Amino acid sequence: MSVHTILNNQPGTTTEPVKTQQPVFTAAPHRMMFLGGVLQLVFVLVFWCVELAGRYTSWWSPLETTIPTTSAHLFLMVYGLFPFFFFGFLMTTYPRWMSGGLVPKQSYVLSFSLLITGVALFYLGLFADKLFSIVGLIFYLSGFAVALKALLHVYFAASGENKTYEKALNIALSAGFMGVLVFLIWLISESHWLLVASRDIGLWLFLVPVVFLVSHRMIPFFSSCVLKDYVVVQGRWAVLLLGSCVTGHVLLEWLEQLRWLWLFDLPMMFMGFYFTIRWGFVRSFQVGLLAVLHLAFLWFGLAMALYTTQSLVLFFTDTVVLGRAPLHALGIGYITSMVIAMASRVSLGHSGRPLTADVLTWAVFTGVSIAALLRIVAEIPVLETLSDTSASLIAAIVWLVVIVLWVIRYGPMYVTPRADGKPG
Repeated sequence: MSVHTILNNQPGTTTEPVKTQQPVFTAAPHRMMFLGGVLQLVFVLVFWCVELAGRYTSWWSPLETTIPTTSAHLFLMVYGLFPFFFFGFLMTTYPRWMSGGLVPKQSYVLSFSLLITGVALFYLGLFADKLFSIVGLIFYLSGFAVALKALLHVYFAASGENKTYEKALNIALSAGFMGVLVFLIWLISESHWLLVASRDIGLWLFLVPVVFLVSHRMIPFFSSCVLKDYVVVQGRWAVLLLGSCVTGHVLLEWLEQLRWLWLFDLPMMFMGFYFTIRWGFVRSFQVGLLAVLHLAFLWFGLAMALYTTQSLVLFFTDTVVLGRAPLHALGIGYITSMVIAMASRVSLGHSGRPLTADVLTWAVFTGVSIAALLRIVAEIPVLETLSDTSASLIAAIVWLVVIVLWVIRYGPMYVTPRADGKPG
């Protein structure tokens, strides 16, 4: 024991209470999860850029991996990336939406640790031994389960009466868990139909519902906070309609009845454009950070318009004309743009910074939309032939560059104290 300590503990001696430095990174669930998400955005895009450059240039050969790179890309983009943002956001908002208890620190710390370990092992398995990827997915599923259990605990313990959004989100998150499990079984068995099932579950029963439900819940709310005389439009019928449409879409995919997909894609298209108009798309440009949310949601209607067009042309002519253009309009244009827009707002607000979209934020958002457009072009043969370099590779490079800029801007917010000095 030091002399200083002895003197300060002598009888009759008064001392100032010592202020302990609280950990910053673990202070709130969004800090850990969002950091995992932004790092994964970079890693996933680096992996895919390297692979595409190997395919379409003479710089190097395509990657040699223990499973097909397209299958690895499927898992990383659908399951290995967005759940970090989903859980970071929902672990923060569930208690507020339902006036429930906070998610315990040990739950989100454990979940993050398992998820990030699982992803790291998955990457290792791609280049070393597939067994590492299998073990990694077991870790990842465990982290997913911990997060889902924590959210369900808040849901069932909360006193809120109207839990429409949360109930639907719980179903979608459960579908995501099942999708990862199916992918794991495919990894072990190599039965192709399991890979297809995992892909469709992940996109239509997990990603689309989660992003749409959060959009539907939050965009009108954010709009009402900054626009005068704003009328909130949140028809709960949309939740049921979306659930019916994505389920019908998946069933038709599995039955290989693609020419009938318009029966479910068309209502989703109308729903997307309906809410784009009713939520005040034009008025949203009064506030930059709000406008990016509305622009991101516009991509949902556009993507479903492409899906509808694809299906109707197939219905009347038995011809596929757009390839995977609708998929990338949905995946990059809508899902990625919305996650970037929502995460930017949440990161600014929960770090005590002004809720404004600076030039860099607009540049990143615009870059993601450009990447989506380039990827759509890559699926249209006439447009693709106009360039000597693959539009797919150009799109991936643009996507990577703007994401790196976004990470540089927002990443430090997750590991530094709030700018306003408040806890959290």
